[in-house]
This record gives sequence, structure tokens and C-alpha cells, in this order.
Amino acid sequence: MGFYQKHFLPCLLDCACGGKPIRKQREKVVPLAYGDVVEIGIGSGHNLPFYDQSKVTKLIGIDPDEHVWKRSAKKRAVFHKPLERLGLSGEDIPLADQSADTVVVTYSLCTIPDPVKALGEMRRILKPEGQLLFCEHGKAPEAKIQKWQSRIDPMWSKISGGCYTGRDIPQFLDAAGFKVNDMNQDYIPGPKPLCYNYWGTAVPEQ
Repeated sequence: MGFYQKHFLPCLLDCACGGKPIRKQREKVVPLAYGDVVEIGIGSGHNLPFYDQSKVTKLIGIDPDEHVWKRSAKKRAVFHKPLERLGLSGEDIPLADQSADTVVVTYSLCTIPDPVKALGEMRRILKPEGQLLFCEHGKAPEAKIQKWQSRIDPMWSKISGGCYTGRDIPQFLDAAGFKVNDMNQDYIPGPKPLCYNYWGTAVPEQ
């Protein structure tokens, strides 16, 4: 792994994921988390300031990048509930079946190599009455923008740490066995191929 991939790229992506439009999106879903929470792709803790700590019992973060996790120290300092990080991928979550009340995933399905498998793991660890909170960028509704997403993805994924712009988030949720309770979608400020967002809540299909 070169200097760009190890040091420069993670810092660049971390800064981009902390921008104002994305912060506003996080604020729409993260405060809904309650109970025993698992966050997929916790990164440098961008979501930590948005949790309603009065509703959270504990938080387990799943993320393989130790270097980026170190950048979360200040955010962790003001998070007063039990918090731990497991340095693994979301495709293989080492937690018991039906052990989480809430799973949170924000701006992570774009880079996970097998997002349906990862969502299947999220479904597995959720209690039957648990909830998935999601906010992701993905496939735009207009054919013109979809074409641009298809054009740029081969190069974009190489320079952005494996991020794909046009993943079909609703289809992934359905394939992994989730029932969507609330689905919102729209563009947020920025280049259209990168900025079509899906956010809301889903529950395990029974």
C-alpha cells in the first residue's frame, strides 16, 4: 500500500465525509438510534456527535481502518456511553445473532466490496424488533446521471478507496431481507453523480 492509499486518501475522504451537506444528512437518522447500537463503518466518528446519548446503552463500531479511527479521539471524549471498535469489515460481523437494537450505516455501502452480504450480516445481528438506520449515496433516478455514474465509476473507485457512485441502495436492502419503513431520496449539494442520497429506516423481514 502506497503513501497515497495509506495516508493521503483516508484523510481526504474523512474530510469530505465531514462536510456540511453530509453532516446535515447524518443529523436526520443518527439521533433515532437506541439501545445497543452497532455502527458499520464508524471511521473517525463523524456520527458520534449526533447520537442521542440518553437513548443509547452502548455503541460498537465496525471499521477496519485503525489509522482513521485514531482521528476520532476528540469525538470519543464527549461520547459518554460504553464504546468499542472492532477492526473488521461489515461483511463478517463477530457479534451474536439478534444482539443489536439498532444498526447504523452511513456512507459505507458505497465502498464495501459485497454490500448485500454486509447488509445480511446487519440483518442477522438485529433483534426482530430492531431497526436499521441508513444514509447512503447511490443510483440517481435520471438515465443521464446514471450514464455518468457508470462512466466514472471504473476510475473513481480506483482513486477513492473503492467508492462506487451508482449503487442501487433500495435493491440491496430488499435483497438482504429488509423491509423499508421510511425511504427518503434526493440530491444534496455537490456533483450530481456523487450526491444522490437515500436515507431512512428499515426492519428485518419476518
